[in-house]
Amino acid sequence: MMNGIGMGGGWLFGVLIAAGIVLLIILLVRSLGGGVKRDRRDEQNMPRQSSSARQLLDERYARGDLTTEEYQERIRVLGDGT
Repeated sequence: MMNGIGMGGGWLFGVLIAAGIVLLIILLVRSLGGGVKRDRRDEQNMPRQSSSARQLLDERYARGDLTTEEYQERIRVLGDGT
């Protein structure tokens, strides 16, 4: 009877140890990677967004989706041109 309880307790202890190790690894990776905060700062980076919008406009103009006048107006609105 005692061996059955001991084996069940040992199995549960092993599972708890494994879960603890997994949680520690997850916390370590998140702390070294900067977590969610880094992504939020990147999203709020206005020059990067402006550059991305400019690149999209350049691509659309190159494909012929925009006329020269439309392209120049949108660049002016973005503040990247005169």
